[in-house]
Amino acid sequence: MKRFLPSKALPVVTVLAVALLGGCASQPKQEQAAAPAEPSGPSAAVTQALDSARAAIKEAKALDWIWRDTEKFLKQAEKAAKAGDEAKAIKLANKAREQAELAVNQYYLEHAKALLKKVQGASGLTADQRARLDEAMNAIYRTHEGRKAYDLLSALAAELESANIRYTVVRGDSLWKISGKPEIYNNPYEWPLIYKNNADKIRDADLIYPGQEFSIIRNPSQEEVEAAIRHAKTRGAWSLGVVEESDREYLGGNLRLR
Repeated sequence: MKRFLPSKALPVVTVLAVALLGGCASQPKQEQAAAPAEPSGPSAAVTQALDSARAAIKEAKALDWIWRDTEKFLKQAEKAAKAGDEAKAIKLANKAREQAELAVNQYYLEHAKALLKKVQGASGLTADQRARLDEAMNAIYRTHEGRKAYDLLSALAAELESANIRYTVVRGDSLWKISGKPEIYNNPYEWPLIYKNNADKIRDADLIYPGQEFSIIRNPSQEEVEAAIRHAKTRGAWSLGVVEESDREYLGGNLRLR
């Protein structure tokens, strides 16, 4: 005699089947293969090297003092960066930057040397001014810091220039008397310094007029002082209204009668 399962068991089988089917349907779909990443461009190191080179070149070009091959190295670095050769790009960019920086330093060294000639022999320097002058000379000849030397000497030259004074001629004055005043040079034999610095206002060194305003150099170089004294002592006889030939020679032969 056959035995049959109760009809109430059928729903259990149905539920199990649905559960199994549901389990299969809930499995995650297989992920699609990732697309190849797009190129992200130069690395931060390459970008920094290129930017530094460009900035240095810009400064050198602004001074009109740039080496012939410097920009060529930058272009090669940019090309290498675009091609993805970062090591080569950084090497070439650094080379361009170094060349530009050397050119800028050379510019300031040359101009600092020119300023040095102007202020090195200045008389009457204070202890502080002398110390700054020594520091600038050390920067030129020992450490080769062009910008530092230039900045020191530029400031010093401007300081000495601003120390010049204005003197207004009064009745009874002569270049001899003015030069001998304690607040001027305290030495009458230095009068040619006043004459030379105001040659555009003085037709004849023996004839000046009340109301004329002269610029007095406060810190002439020792060489200038010696030349002035030598001229004052060897000039010879003077005469009003005549420009002595020795005065012309002292001024460099460029004096014109007005």
